[in-house]
Amino acid sequence: MSENTAIHYNEDEYLMLSGIQHFAFCRRQWAIIHIESAWEDNYFTTDGILKHKRAHNPFLSEKRKDVITVGEMPVHSRIMGVSGKCDIVEFIRDETGVSLHGRSGLWLPRPVEYKRGNPKISDVDRLQLCAQAMCLEEMLLCPTIETAYLFYDETRRREEVPLVQALRDNVKSMFAEMHSYFSRRHTPRVKPSKACASCSLNDICLPKLPQQGSVASYINRELGGEI
Repeated sequence: MSENTAIHYNEDEYLMLSGIQHFAFCRRQWAIIHIESAWEDNYFTTDGILKHKRAHNPFLSEKRKDVITVGEMPVHSRIMGVSGKCDIVEFIRDETGVSLHGRSGLWLPRPVEYKRGNPKISDVDRLQLCAQAMCLEEMLLCPTIETAYLFYDETRRREEVPLVQALRDNVKSMFAEMHSYFSRRHTPRVKPSKACASCSLNDICLPKLPQQGSVASYINRELGGEI
């Protein structure tokens, strides 16, 4: 099915764009947060929130030479059924770009996402960044955005991310799967991994429970027999 004939979601059906990072990390984590509305902070989430606040400026809009920088730009996609905000969108003057209200010339958008820590081996951050670019393409009817950037606070450097077709296909398929889970209010079963230890939802998800028998026996073991 082409994008011209694809089903378009209504605004009340939009999912959080940033949820794709949770979903790629762990489908159960995403469901607990976005379907069951449960959340707990730990050191990593709190540290990330504080650093995000320091890095963001929702009133940022400035022009330096051939680059316009806009902070916390809202984006959405009717085709994918998602909405969210870009940390930063840089508009680069380019003859193949699109016109912007109140600005002369033509401009190409390029999202920049700020992240805690160091670059990751997995694509969780790249998927979110690619989704932002795809929203911008749909909203602005602009040419394909070839590259975007992730900025990590530990390295203090930008990582260039090629927005290749395989990454775009994963974004589309994940959002489709997320909509399927959300419409059915389905929370996937736990699949324990090493990542569970650092997850802020560990005490809600209880990843060890399915392997440890009944709830009572699990609690008994965790409390050292004091039950």
